[in-house]
Amino acid sequence: MLVGPDLESEQWVAAVATACGAPFVILEKTRRGDRDVSVAFQGVSKTTWDDHTPVLIDDIVSTGRTMLEATRTLRAAGSTPPQCVAIHAVFSDAVHDDLVTAGASGIITCDTIPHASNRIFLAECLAEATRGYLR
Repeated sequence: MLVGPDLESEQWVAAVATACGAPFVILEKTRRGDRDVSVAFQGVSKTTWDDHTPVLIDDIVSTGRTMLEATRTLRAAGSTPPQCVAIHAVFSDAVHDDLVTAGASGIITCDTIPHASNRIFLAECLAEATRGYLR
């Protein structure tokens, strides 16, 4: 079950879900400041992810508040530990450890910013995408 932590994520979460044939839900985020975020379910019940592992997908994780609150919200609602996926691992402070403490099973990021969580390597994809433009 792919999970977008906020309405901003819906476009890419929906695209990834379509590409891999997975169901998805989008949570509702309220941001009051850089480190003051809340995430809630709107019309999403626990039965939505029964028998599914939640995979939280976000673009940039810097302070980690959105991903942290989404993880806490999922765990408080009884989900299995979510796997977190981010494109850019800016990661201020101890975000990686905080996510695991909040109940995430782990975090995987793209190699756009070097980090120990990099598991999605983009060089080949970027090279293939640009080949047609360089000829």
